[in-house]
Amino acid sequence: MADTIKDAPLKAVQLEALVVMKIIKHCSQTFPTTATGFLVGMDKAANLEITNSFPFPTVEVPPTDGHHDNNAASNLAAAAPRAKANASYQNEMIKKLREVNVDANNTGWYTSANLGNFVNLNMIENQHFYQKELNERTVALIHDVSRSSQGSLSLRAFRLSPSFMIAYKEAKFTTESLQKSNLRYQDILLELPVQIHNSHLLTSFLHSMPSPVPSAEAQESQPPTIASLAKTPDPLSPNFSSLNLSIDPFLTQTTDLLLESIETHHTELNNYQYYQRQLAREQTKITAWQAKRKSENASRALAKQTPLPEDEWQRLFKLPQEPGRLDTLLNSRQVEQYARQVDGFAAGVTGKMFAVRGNLLPGAGEP
Repeated sequence: MADTIKDAPLKAVQLEALVVMKIIKHCSQTFPTTATGFLVGMDKAANLEITNSFPFPTVEVPPTDGHHDNNAASNLAAAAPRAKANASYQNEMIKKLREVNVDANNTGWYTSANLGNFVNLNMIENQHFYQKELNERTVALIHDVSRSSQGSLSLRAFRLSPSFMIAYKEAKFTTESLQKSNLRYQDILLELPVQIHNSHLLTSFLHSMPSPVPSAEAQESQPPTIASLAKTPDPLSPNFSSLNLSIDPFLTQTTDLLLESIETHHTELNNYQYYQRQLAREQTKITAWQAKRKSENASRALAKQTPLPEDEWQRLFKLPQEPGRLDTLLNSRQVEQYARQVDGFAAGVTGKMFAVRGNLLPGAGEP
């Protein structure tokens, strides 16, 4: 029975409200530097319950030429989940939690992101380390600080798919291996629904909190009856903020990041095309050499001489090495992530532009 429960795939991730608050606080304090930490909890059948979280110790980067390098600090923080020192720190923390009878099973790790920029090699290596070395039933929580600053909490849970785990273990991301495994960029990550849970004691406390008493001015400004509301000359003040035609700055930044990812994709494509041209050139030389050697051996056979070896081309010619396709897969998955964000941001802006297109485009409003 225990093996059946363990083999059941995860269907959802349940977060305690305390974990959500701790992750938000940690990621907001270190922004724009990447923040990372580990998660503890328990595995209940198909649900992963996360009850606590702890940030990894920060590593101070010495300033160079009097300037603090934020990129170096972000790189160190992004690689922190798989560092040996942090693994020892995590094991010691779990040991202490078990001594006080607290849920202390390894359930994954979390990291911060900026405008959905989290599909990278560090994230893949960290999650592969957790799913392979520590606990197979672990997740990666991604908290988007920029998206959450708009008032909507962005907290997502991901796992590496079984097919990608097998391909990453073999470390072969060539065109031939991808065709055999039928691995696509959509198959890299599996997203799980996230549920936020409050204990019954906390829920009772929230319901018992007294609601704030409205001030005297607010009470006077509110009409006491429906009849008085009808007599008011202007019962509903107009809201002109919805008529603002300025483009959301988050949409602009996400579009810029999308263009950068597309340029990276074209660079990877050009590198692969260059490899194909080099390979075709070398194969043409090898074919010509083999034809020449066969002709020589035919002449030597007529002269009753010993034929020359025909596999000598392996020593004379060196085929170019195919570039890895992992970066291309990750970049394609990141492009998809940006495209979805642009689709979400552009919904409100597109409606406004269509409403006023007659004033923006000459002749658009004419029948």
